[in-house]
This record gives sequence, C-alpha cells and structure tokens, in this order.
Amino acid sequence: MLWNTILLSLREIKRNVMRSFLTILGIVIGVGAVITMVTIGGGATQQVKQQIASMGSNLLMVSPGKRLGPGQSSGNVPFKQADAEAIAKYISSVRAVAPVSSQSIKAIFGNQNWSTQVTGSDNQYFTVTNRSIGAGRSFSESELRAGAAVCIVGETVRKKLFGGQETLGEKIRLQKLSCEIIGILDGKGQNTMGMDQDDIVVIPLSTYQRRVAGNQDVALIQVSIQQGASTEKAQRDIGQLMRERRHLSPSDDDNFNVMDMKEIAKMLTGTTQLLTTLLSAVAAVSLLVGGIGIMNIMLVSVTERTREIGVRLAIGALEREVLMQFLVEAVVLSSFGGLIGIVLALAGSLWLAGFLRVPFIFNAGIVIVAFLFSAAVGVIFGYFPALKAARLDPIEALRYE
Repeated sequence: MLWNTILLSLREIKRNVMRSFLTILGIVIGVGAVITMVTIGGGATQQVKQQIASMGSNLLMVSPGKRLGPGQSSGNVPFKQADAEAIAKYISSVRAVAPVSSQSIKAIFGNQNWSTQVTGSDNQYFTVTNRSIGAGRSFSESELRAGAAVCIVGETVRKKLFGGQETLGEKIRLQKLSCEIIGILDGKGQNTMGMDQDDIVVIPLSTYQRRVAGNQDVALIQVSIQQGASTEKAQRDIGQLMRERRHLSPSDDDNFNVMDMKEIAKMLTGTTQLLTTLLSAVAAVSLLVGGIGIMNIMLVSVTERTREIGVRLAIGALEREVLMQFLVEAVVLSSFGGLIGIVLALAGSLWLAGFLRVPFIFNAGIVIVAFLFSAAVGVIFGYFPALKAARLDPIEALRYE
C-alpha cells in the first residue's frame, strides 16, 4: 500500500514538474546553504588550528606592557636578552627560548626593492616557530656573538628580489646594513591573521640591536614548552620570574603579558564556530520558507483535486488512506529537495574550499541531519493540507466544480 501511495505521489509530481520544482526550491536552498556553511566553517576552524600549530608547538609569547585589550598595552618596559637567558635557565619545562625584535624595513638588491619584516633573533627562533632552513645554513656562534652582517631570508623575499636567480652568497641592503644571505627558509604561507609568514628576513639579534635598532631592547620573548609539560604551569612560573626580574612588589600589577597560543587558538576557533552557527541558523530560515511553500502548493493541490478525492472516498477509500497519500506526496517533494540540496551543497563546498583555500571536511552528520530535517518539513507542513483532504465530505466533493 505504501509503495502504491509513493507511486501516486511521483505521478502527481511528474504531472506538474515545473510547479513541483518551484515548490521545493526553498528546501533545496535551505539544505544547500546549511551544509555549505557548516562544511566551510569546519574547514576554516581546522585551518585556524593548523596555522596556530604551525606558528610553534606549545608556544608562549612574553611581551612587555600590561594587556588592556586586543592589541593594546601600557607600561611598555622592554625586555633585555638576559631575561630570555633567565627563562631558559630557571624554567625547567622550557624546550627553547628566542628573544625577538623586529620592524618593517625595505630590502634592496640591485634595482629591486621590497618592504619586508626584518627580525633579529638567534637559532632558537627557528626551533620555537617550527621553521626549517631549506637551503644554506643557520647562524654560527661566532656570527651571533660578533653581530655579523649575515641573514636568512623567507621564500617571498627571495622571489621578490631575486626571481629565479641564485640567492645564497648574495648581499642585500637593509637600510644602512649590507648583509650576506646564508640561508633560505622553507615556505609556510599565510597565518591566521592573513600575514605572509615567508615575507621575512632574519638576522642575528646582536646585529639588529647594533646596526638597525641602536639599542639593546628585546621586543618579545617566544618560549617553546617541552611536549607533555603543562603550559599553564610554565606560564605561571615565567610570570613569577619576570616579576622578580622587573622588581615588582606584591601590590604592583604586571607590566608584561604571558600569552599561551592555545588561548588564541581557542578564541579564534570559538569565533569561527560561532559565525558558522549564526550563518547556518540564517540559512535554516530557507527551510521554513520552503515548508510554507510546500503547504501552500499542497493546499492548492487539494482544491484542484477535490473531485478526485471525492471519488476515492465514495468508492471506499478510508480517511487515513487519503491522509497518507497527500502526506507522502509532501514528504516526497521535500525529500527530493533535500537530496538535490545535498548534491549541490557538496559540489559547492568543494569548489568554495578550493577558492577560499580551506580544507574540505566532509561532515556526514550534518548531511544526514539536513536530509532528515527536510523530510520532517514535509511531514509538518504537509499534514494540514493532507488532513483537509481526508476530511472532505464525499458528496460535497463530487459536486465540486
């Protein structure tokens, strides 16, 4: 009986193909939009996690100044290299410590120039930030101590200044500093903030302090914690050590900030997940609109087929059979809409993931939920028209013109 009812439903849908398609369009758009938003949102969240991890494993950022809000600080008393050495010496869970200072400087080679980020640090910087040197070598101990005019460049700087030319051994000019390129970093691409991580020139910290900044200040200390060690404990220990070194009394507020990159990752992933949820909720409104469209068309169909319903009731069809016929018709319509929406959503998500350069993560759960929801829309919004058809008076229905 159910199979015959489904066949009758398919016959009615086939009889008015264009009307049926327009009826389910809201369902198609709703299901497609929800799946696309969740899929792309999941890919964006995964990309944020990967990029945060690529910035450094178990990374703590120790910056001067009391943190007031996003990007704001006060009481900016810079660190010294001895502060980084103290962290490496007294914090047992530390894997590597890199004192860092940087600024934007124009790099020049021949008739080519490129504004880039020049960073002063030591070899620990590459360990802390999970960077590897693809060609050439790292700094020698004598170069770090003497403040030698040597540098290691990122892939973007290499391409902008040299193109396809040989790079190692060449000299570039950074303001008044002429430095020899001894290494080229492997590419890392953009970070979560959209900044190019390959647009960088790394020089020894002592070279930066003497030849570029003209002072002994350290703008940032990056600390990598050993695998398996507690970053929260290390964060507290570093905070206590810095308070002692900066001679802060118990009543004084910190004039520095120790931030765990896990906090940033949690904040960014939370933001992307919230946006995904909000956009999915907006997209789900289309399912409601589609359900209203189905109910509207089913009511029209009941009116058009009043005589047919009267004949069925007159020759012995039960009310529940008529109810089932129209209910199944509504569910079939909405289910078709759900299937078409799923196919379009997966194709669109695959294209968008490539265009936006985020991972395509197939979420079977949201596909199943979206399909079941589309079928439920058919049941909910098809019930009232089906009930109206089942309750028609056979005599009045037969007399209907």
